[in-house]
Amino acid sequence: LVSSRPPKTESRFRMANIKSQIKRNRQNESARRRNQAIRSEMKTREKKAIAAAEAGDADEARRLLREAQKRIDTAVSNGVLHKRTAARRKARLEHRVDALISG
Repeated sequence: LVSSRPPKTESRFRMANIKSQIKRNRQNESARRRNQAIRSEMKTREKKAIAAAEAGDADEARRLLREAQKRIDTAVSNGVLHKRTAARRKARLEHRVDALISG
């Protein structure tokens, strides 16, 4: 059976005919990929900090916590996260790491 639907790798939407919209689509796609990379890096740093705290390595956990907080701040400066969302994430991460280290 041959499907008339495009493969999943292609866009689900038709290409725009208007030049400005074509450019806008290009810009949106590059921004989406950049934001995705920033978000992914941020989450990876958070996981590493938690893993170090769970392993009981307090010094390493604190160092990784600072790195994760830097990544969260970078996400805010790049417009990926809202500043209050970032503050909430940093606070929750710090509480979690502290709880794992102390007990």
